[in-house]
Amino acid sequence: MTDAPLLFFDSGVGGLSVVAPTLDLIPNAPIVYAADSAGFPYGTRSEAEIAARVPALLGRLVERYRPRLVVIACNTASTIALAHVRAALDLPVVGTVPAIKPAAEMSRTRVIGVLGTAATVRQPYVDDLAARFAADCTVLRHGSAALVEIAEAALAGVPSDQDAVAAELAALTGQPDGARIDVVVNACTHFPLLAETMAEVAPGIRFVDGGPGIARRIAHLTQGQDWPATPALHRLVFTRLGARERAIGTTLSGRGFAPAEAL
Repeated sequence: MTDAPLLFFDSGVGGLSVVAPTLDLIPNAPIVYAADSAGFPYGTRSEAEIAARVPALLGRLVERYRPRLVVIACNTASTIALAHVRAALDLPVVGTVPAIKPAAEMSRTRVIGVLGTAATVRQPYVDDLAARFAADCTVLRHGSAALVEIAEAALAGVPSDQDAVAAELAALTGQPDGARIDVVVNACTHFPLLAETMAEVAPGIRFVDGGPGIARRIAHLTQGQDWPATPALHRLVFTRLGARERAIGTTLSGRGFAPAEAL
């Protein structure tokens, strides 16, 4: 149906960094953005918990909102639960892949950083990407729960703490060979929301994320489909609707979203 939405799913608001480039390519696409605020943050949860939780929640969301396509706009959920979700749902599901390949192509020093959640950076999937696409690079990693929280709070109106962001980046650059890092993979969709602050505290490093590539994949999978003639308000859904979620909803009301609702 023309008004069937794209369903974006994340533990929090990080997936908005994927929504933005998608709307650049498909400006009239109806969006349902679902954040598992009751399970936030995923990066500190066990693999077993995420593998069980994400397919169950997406099953409920698909039943309620009837999307044409699902985007797991969360690196942690994708690296752990993508196969489970695809097995459970009878519609296209797009995952999020750490942008190690483009980072390796960009790097001149051949030392790159991967900045994600602890759950993402320890996954064998990341080992495989590094072996396939960055075999001639030194790949340093850091799992940061703090940056996820900073990004989430920023959208609720809390100013970003530059010193805290700098400390997380120093956990990468302070490793052996870390001073030679010239490209960092933002392997958590929350982190591009802090792009301005990151650029200020690390002006000599380029940051790359998977958002534009995911948007191109969505456009490819929906090529030839009909979309509404004019854009409508997007829907914002939380699994727990508390004070911070309402503050985020207020911020997003100026970006084309209807008032936040609870699942």
